[in-house]
Amino acid sequence: MPRIADIFRTYGPSYRDRFGRSMPPSHRQAIQDITDCRTEVMGGHVFACNRCEQLLYAYHSCKNRSCPTCHEADRKVWLEKRRQERLPVPYFHAVFTLPKELHEIIRSHQKAGYALIMEAAALSLMKLASDARYVGGQIGILAILHTWTRALVYHPHVHCLIPAGGLSPDRRYWLDARKNYLVPVKALSEMFRATFMALIRKKLPQVTFPQSVWKTHWVVYCKSTNHTADKTLAYLARYVHQTAITNSRMIKEDQGKVTFRYKDSREAQWKTMTLDAAEFMRRFLQHVLPRGFHKVRYYGLLSPRNRQCLDQIRRELTINIQTSEADTSCLNDISSNQSGHQPFLLCPFCQKGYMIPIMVLPRQWRGPP
Repeated sequence: MPRIADIFRTYGPSYRDRFGRSMPPSHRQAIQDITDCRTEVMGGHVFACNRCEQLLYAYHSCKNRSCPTCHEADRKVWLEKRRQERLPVPYFHAVFTLPKELHEIIRSHQKAGYALIMEAAALSLMKLASDARYVGGQIGILAILHTWTRALVYHPHVHCLIPAGGLSPDRRYWLDARKNYLVPVKALSEMFRATFMALIRKKLPQVTFPQSVWKTHWVVYCKSTNHTADKTLAYLARYVHQTAITNSRMIKEDQGKVTFRYKDSREAQWKTMTLDAAEFMRRFLQHVLPRGFHKVRYYGLLSPRNRQCLDQIRRELTINIQTSEADTSCLNDISSNQSGHQPFLLCPFCQKGYMIPIMVLPRQWRGPP
């Protein structure tokens, strides 16, 4: 089974020769980092078994946020922190998508466009929820940007996790949202469309937008997570530190063709897709975000400036609401590796001794990608 790094090593040079002048710097950097990840270029450590004296070379990872090999430990840490920050109330999951007519414009202005999608989604939710007919207070939003479908097709959208309630306007009371209902989805869709178009016209006045975007239905989804956000949070955590596809979905690479599997959401079945290697790389790279862009953002009550107020709300709700015991299995795995002691690695050769670090391998210099 091929890895994505193998495909980049084989076809990356020809891809760069063909598209190098038009590629954004973040794409060139992603190709280079994924190619070098866990190779001698990145440096590493040499371990020796204290029994059979066999040597083991362990090379460093690239830490590029689009690399499918890195960040498993980072994902677990991020997920556990979000679980600890979670309020003991039900949650809602909302998804905001853009019509196809705007995809090319957003792709050409990624840094501004992606930020405006997230801002428009948050502003629309907060404005509707502040209405006394729904929540009547300030809500909190955890927003995460995705740009893909399971088949790697370009599809920018934002996932939002929202606690089912908000802080009263006088900031003295917690107001519970109705069961299985946060805000009207149709009104939310129309408000999201109007808010996004107003923001992007102000940010990109030189761009001409097709009039059809006002006639197209903007798909917005908002449903309860059935009193727990764990499942949705775990799904979103998979792509916080990585991008659209993992090595486990790769099937084969043969004569310039790449085959991978994906889940068809409409039929709820796993299918396979075969693409030219260049097309596969193009689909992968179009989901590499601009350098410095934050794909996870907090709005409203969950904003970092409200941290002290949020801690107080969490304490009071914990006292008054019966909650189930939190799953700490992930935390135990993480804390065991942060105890300050270097864990001993069992020798993979003799299965009796332990691998002891004996040498640090320096990182090799490489030219600009």
